Parts: sequence; C-alpha cells; structure tokens
Amino acid sequence: MNDFPGGAVTREYAGGKMLAAKDDGVGLVTFNQPEKRNAMSLEMWTGLGEILDEFAEDSSVRVVVLTGAGNKAFVSGADISQFEKNRSNADAQQEYERLAGVGRAKYGGFPKPVIARIRGFCLGGGLAIAMQADLRIASADSLFGIPAAKLSIAYAPDSVKRLIDLVGPAHARMILYTARRIDAAEAERIGLINKMVGEEELNDEVLDIARTIADSAPLSVAASKLTINEMLKDESQRDMAAIKRMSEICFNSADYKEGRTAFMEKRAPKWVGR
Repeated sequence: MNDFPGGAVTREYAGGKMLAAKDDGVGLVTFNQPEKRNAMSLEMWTGLGEILDEFAEDSSVRVVVLTGAGNKAFVSGADISQFEKNRSNADAQQEYERLAGVGRAKYGGFPKPVIARIRGFCLGGGLAIAMQADLRIASADSLFGIPAAKLSIAYAPDSVKRLIDLVGPAHARMILYTARRIDAAEAERIGLINKMVGEEELNDEVLDIARTIADSAPLSVAASKLTINEMLKDESQRDMAAIKRMSEICFNSADYKEGRTAFMEKRAPKWVGR
C-alpha cells in the first residue's frame, strides 16, 4: 500500500524520504527510506510534522494511514547512521530530542485517527511510532522489538508508558529486558497490535478499516480519541473540561441532527464535521 488504488497524487517531503497522498477521506503517509529499512532520520521527523499539519487542516481527511515503503519494514528504528553526529552523548541526545520533538509533538497532538499499517520490521523508534497510532494492523511476516538493551540506551519514558498500556508490565519487561524480537502472532496475542492478517490481505484490511472510520461521524470519532487519550492519563492530569466541551460540540452540531434524521429516513448520513 505505497499508493492508493486509482493512483492518488503523491507529494514528497524531507527530500522524498516522506510521501503523502490522500483519497476519499483517507490520508496516506509513507516512510520512504527502504534502503535503510525506513529508519527514521531528523529530516523525516520534520517531514512527518509538515504532512500532519496539512492533514489536520484538511477537513476532507478523516483518518490517516502510516506505512513503510517496500515490504521489508514499517520503520526499523532511528537512523543509527546519525547517532555519531547527533546522539553521541547525553548533551547531543538532548539536542536531537529537541529537533525531533517538533515532529513528535505534532504527531502526539494529531486529532484524527491514525492507523499503522505494518509489514516487516517494526523496531525501536519505529515501534514507538506504531504504538502512538490509534490502531495497528500487521502482516503475518512482521517482526517487533525494542533493541535498547543491545545499544545501552534508555527507551523514552512516554514510549515505555504506551508499551505498558498496551501489553501490561510483565510483557513490557520481557520485551525491554531481553531485546528479543517477537513475531506478529505473539504481538497480537499480547495486545501489541490490534490484528494480524496475511501479507496479501494487508492492504484491503487496512483500507477497509480506514474507509469505515472515514464514513463515521468525524466529531464523534474526534471525541472518542480525545476521551480515550485523556482517560489514559493519571487522574490529576486529565482535561475533563476538554472532554465536556467536545461532548457539547457533538450534541450541538449539525451532524447530530443529520444523524438522527438519516436514521429516521433509513439512509446513509452525510457528515460535514460541524
């Protein structure tokens, strides 16, 4: 799924290492460094942020799919070739985090649903990207892992928190302490991914889920994403006022009226997102 059926126009970012396309309510983001198994560079983080800014402002985009170019990897991790220059010690790491943090913040604050379409390697920083997506669909030949213990680095605490939220502390410890890779069947069993499918089924499955979300009421989906994200926080940090505002927006919206009318008239609703 490096392109949409029908050939939507693809735009290049980060010198062509990030690609974006959109069609029928779905935005597609491709990590495009297959010669390095789509390892994530600083430039790619900047490109991802630029794409998400565009998709956030485009009301026609209702859901976003992240995918890796080729069949070898989703994202195999951070681009280690940049470590000597950009992450050689603690001070350099802080500067790297600052530069990459802009794109990460835009990803973390993106208000629309994100699906990670995973095939091949999904490791380290690549797994962190996948875990931050709302849904993870993977082919049976995918491999997952966090090699931090083989590099003597500390996996980021926000990513550790997401790992624990998905698989629980026992599985998180096994994954982090051993740095072993697990296959898609095991990832599905422990809850790291939502679903495993055959390689030939992956595109259709992801597009089916994406189209289903795109056809749903966008305000309701946005409210669900906001509420889930807030409820995963410590109780003292939850923005209950934001949840209340979003609920009021939904009940006061033209879409709420349209949903009721469409139900009574036994027809598909026509959502406008307001």
